Parts: sequence; C-alpha cells; structure tokens
Amino acid sequence: MTPSSLLRTLLTATLLLAIPSTALLVHAEGAKKKKIAYVTNGVDPFWNTAKAGVRAAEKEFGIECEVLMPPKGIVDQKRMVESLLARGIDGVAISPIDAKNQVGLIDQIAERCPVITHDSDAPDSKRQCFVGMNNYNAGRAAGRLVKEALPKGGKIMLFVGRLEQLNAQQRRQGVIDEVLGRPLQTGTQIRYDTAGKSLTAGVYTIIDTRTDNFDYARAKANAQDAMARIPDLDGMVGLFAYNAPLCLEAAREAGKLGHIKIVSFDEATAVLEGIRAGEVYGTISQQPYYYGYHSVRILKGLANGDKSVLPPGGFLEVPTVEVRKANLEDFWGGLKKMQAAGQ
Repeated sequence: MTPSSLLRTLLTATLLLAIPSTALLVHAEGAKKKKIAYVTNGVDPFWNTAKAGVRAAEKEFGIECEVLMPPKGIVDQKRMVESLLARGIDGVAISPIDAKNQVGLIDQIAERCPVITHDSDAPDSKRQCFVGMNNYNAGRAAGRLVKEALPKGGKIMLFVGRLEQLNAQQRRQGVIDEVLGRPLQTGTQIRYDTAGKSLTAGVYTIIDTRTDNFDYARAKANAQDAMARIPDLDGMVGLFAYNAPLCLEAAREAGKLGHIKIVSFDEATAVLEGIRAGEVYGTISQQPYYYGYHSVRILKGLANGDKSVLPPGGFLEVPTVEVRKANLEDFWGGLKKMQAAGQ
C-alpha cells in the first residue's frame, strides 16, 4: 500500500468512526424519552382534568404519554390495552372497569412493562401501586354532606355508573355507613350491602342504588324515575362525576330543586354552578389532576428501573376536598389553574 493510499484509508476510517458515534449519541438521547399510556374507564369531562395533570407531568419529566378513554366500556378498554402491547409501550396506568374480571388483563400488561392502577384499584393483580383517593372514606365524606343537607333525615337515592368497579362499591358503602350511623370500616376487607334493598337507620332511609353503565340518557331517566316513584324523595347522591349534573337537570325539570337536596362527587361545571346557586349542597373532589400527574411521574421512574418512586404500601393517596358554598370560589380558582397548567 502506497503512503497516499494508506493516508486515505486512515482518513476514511476516522470519518466512519465519527459518524456512528454521532448517530449513537442522537439515538441515546432519543431513547431517554419513554412512551407510556394513561387509560381511563370511560369518557367524561372528569378525565379532562386528569389529562391536564398528565400533560403537565409529561413536560416536567420528559416523557410521552398517550391518553386513552374507552367510549364503550370494558370491551373497548381491553382492545386499547392489547393495541398498546402490540405496538410496544414502556408503562401503563389503568383505571379498571371490573377489578375482579380484569386481573388477567392487568397481569398480561405486567409481563410486558410496569403497570399501575389509578382512580379504581385491582389489588389482586400484579399492578405495582394504586394512585387515587380512599374511596370508602370519600364516601363517608359525601355521607356527611348528606346529613348536613338533611339534618332531620329523609329518603335518599344513590346513582352510579357501574357497581362492578371497586371504587364505586367502596364509595357507595362509605355513604351508606356514614348516613346510617355505622362504625368506620378499616382495613382492606369492607363489608358491602347488597344493592336492590332499602336500608333504614334512625331518621334516614337509603332507598336503593341505580346504575346506568355510563349511559347519560339512562342516568337522567333513573333520576326522573326515582322522583316519579318516590314523590317524597328528599335526597339524591351522584357517585360518579356525571350523575349529579343529570340529577340536577331532572330535578329542575320536575320543579323539585327546593325540596330535593343533591350531593355530588367531582367537579363538573354544572355541579359547581349548582353549589353557587344553592341548587347543589356540596361535592367531594378527588382532585383528578393529581391522578394524571402522579401516574406519569411514577411510570417514568419505573420505566427507568427506579422503584424508589413507588409509594409505601403500594398506595399513593390523593386527598379529597369537601366543596361547599363557603369554599367554592377558592376551590374553583385552584381548579382552573390546574387545568391551565396542562394546556
């Protein structure tokens, strides 16, 4: 090999070594941005606030998060999860629609990537933690609002989307136990009253629990039917975000806003306006912004192999806020700021 050809060979080798090193650097930087998914249990404005928390955390922690809202329940949720796994994903936060019957699905996710639950738990699955409120205690807080609104007692109907969800079961039982003056249940094994029968203690009667499977027309019809069947109905409690707004519509149309006291969960605009107008007594906010925010934060850590992000005991409890007319404006102002942070 001549000196000139040797020189050309060395220069070529140097260039070839330089190009891969730059490409590897770009690839390494790109590889740092993990992709995760935040899966809800349905479509509702409630989840828009959680989504704002997701977007804020996305920016803060440098991660990409796909938000999926199944419009048709458990079948859609399963399809969405299976699509995520087929495409490849670095972590999943899911709100189980049917905790008992979705253990297999959640365990299937766990075999492929870190999985956590939010809003509603599936404690028998291989999820690594749960992010949400203590639903039983939140139910008791709603029960306190009922007793404040109806201090002399009365007949009360509960409304909820599904009772297959663990959060709905716990929330409902908390309301029942508080209103009927029962002792606080602690621990993981809660005793549930069977739906479909009337429960009475002292001056309070809980007539029944009506479900609607996230069908808004049916939810409103449930409220209308309850008022028609029980002319002396005194209170309606909406356990899911959309229930109380539809109860409010039905009561307004029936001319019963002055008589029927409404207690809600979450922070639907119609509910907050109703509290301001004196048409809704109060609501229990779960602060869903933090469901989204902390789910992303935890999954980012787990995707990078950092288990220190896991909360003690596998439960990151997001505190609830009891919203009444007295603290409505402060709460609403804070909510708007959180929602704006996710833009």
